[in-house]
Amino acid sequence: MDSSMDRQLMVQQQTLEPQFQEWCEGLSLSLGSDQLRQFFSYYQMLIAWNERMNLTALTEVLDVYLKHFYDSLTLASAPSLQTRGSLLDIGAGAGFPSIPLRIVYPELQVTILDSLQKRIQFLGELILGLRISNNVSAVHGRAEDFGRRPAWRESFDQVTARAVARLPVLAEYCLPFVKVNGCFLALKGLEGEEEAREGKSAVHQLGGEIEQVIPVDLPLQAGKRCILVIRKVKQCPKSFPRKAGVPQKRPLV
Repeated sequence: MDSSMDRQLMVQQQTLEPQFQEWCEGLSLSLGSDQLRQFFSYYQMLIAWNERMNLTALTEVLDVYLKHFYDSLTLASAPSLQTRGSLLDIGAGAGFPSIPLRIVYPELQVTILDSLQKRIQFLGELILGLRISNNVSAVHGRAEDFGRRPAWRESFDQVTARAVARLPVLAEYCLPFVKVNGCFLALKGLEGEEEAREGKSAVHQLGGEIEQVIPVDLPLQAGKRCILVIRKVKQCPKSFPRKAGVPQKRPLV
């Protein structure tokens, strides 16, 4: 970015920052100056890298803060979220929702798993740039493969995913990683309740139980969202996850 664009962006940020703080207070989150700087750095790095690779279709500062940052932080409204436990983010893309969560919850232990190496490269630079590398790591791989590894299987307090797949597929990606009594937290759009009904059988087969469906309204009438809280009530059968590509081709019914 040239200096004139930087100045314009700084003005936009200074205008938006109090509004973002107010939104977060509605989630019982109080952001300090260091955290606000981290979010601004996040935005700058996201836009700079987006010129080289497709990370997001949203580039306006308001859209990113509202539909990426705030949207990720709505997980704070889930009573089951553990703010000091381990969290695995499946298919995080540009780091949503796990990086915003790590910014507001510094003691959260975050692992990101994504199948595209270029995104992992961005996330590695982002983690260093935000100075959060002490308890955040980004790993290249597919959920179907890593879900069978003993070191990963049923080893996370919570697993999350945003805009990856419909619930019958997504549950097979995510639930094998969740400890028994842990939670899978899925960020969904308007069709979240329909997906909960559609995916109930798949969730049950994988050792889970849909515990809560939390409706979410974005500020500025920017849309409605839904958080599906799925409790891991028993061990996942060893036959899951199936081989890479199979869950997408043949979702559980």
